[in-house]
Amino acid sequence: MKTTELTRIIKEIGRGKNAARDLNRDDAHALFAAMLADEIPDLQRGAILMALRIKGESLEELAGFLEACEACYAHLAAPVNTVPVVIPAYNGARQLPNLTPLLAHLIAREGVPVLVQGVTSDPGRVTTCEVFEAMGIHPARSLEEARAQLAARHLAFLPLDVMAPPLARVLALRGEMGVRSSGHTLAKMLQPFATPAVRLVSVTHPDYLTRMREFFTTRAAHALLLRGAEGEAVAHPRREPVVEWCDGMTSQTWAALAEENPVLPRSRDAAVTAAWIADAFAGACAVPVAITHQAACCVRAADWVRHSKEIK
Repeated sequence: MKTTELTRIIKEIGRGKNAARDLNRDDAHALFAAMLADEIPDLQRGAILMALRIKGESLEELAGFLEACEACYAHLAAPVNTVPVVIPAYNGARQLPNLTPLLAHLIAREGVPVLVQGVTSDPGRVTTCEVFEAMGIHPARSLEEARAQLAARHLAFLPLDVMAPPLARVLALRGEMGVRSSGHTLAKMLQPFATPAVRLVSVTHPDYLTRMREFFTTRAAHALLLRGAEGEAVAHPRREPVVEWCDGMTSQTWAALAEENPVLPRSRDAAVTAAWIADAFAGACAVPVAITHQAACCVRAADWVRHSKEIK
């Protein structure tokens, strides 16, 4: 991308939250494709990412950015006649135990393949990958290994730097910038399969839930939206579990009653959490109602897509 074009884009998006202008879908696609191809100099790249963080991404920008991301990596083949569930794992746990692996196991137990994709470490947080490791489930080292794990046990963890290295490089800029960027939002929206899949998409702020609902009812489909636990795409065990199903045209709210005092691991330590999940999965302790409900929603959504006309 030419310097003059980058300057024009920065002028449009860099005028602050109230005066900035949104990019059209084509410009957004071209911009992020250039970023993923490492064709933008460091100074302009940092300016663009900070401007987008301040301004916020429009729906057209998200669509263009996501198209560029989906074109930068090879997609997986799902096990035959299945609709997988994709769980992004990018935030980790700071206070609560990270129960994303429990959710993944509950879904996989129903015969629905579950691909968890995300980061392997995050200083100061307990990542989903670390809990999986403590359970003896190691991250896939290639797309082929992930495919084989999905076929054998209906569950795989695929690191972003294995699945989509160009996007992983954008996320790694957080260490230099000090804050997350649009890349983190896009990583949580990826659809890693060549055939239909159900995406879990979690948000932290209520305003962003509205934006994701608009996106997955007008520009994409097959997503379950929720406010996650500390940013992870697993239902908060102490809140009313509310999950929204977006089919590309409409959204439905699937809710259950809140549980006042769910039993949880005694700490957020990865080994402690892993041992507790094993007990819960074996029936030795109760699974929080919120997570049971979320797992049922995932199975329901995957079953709906599998029986829809789209893949017949």
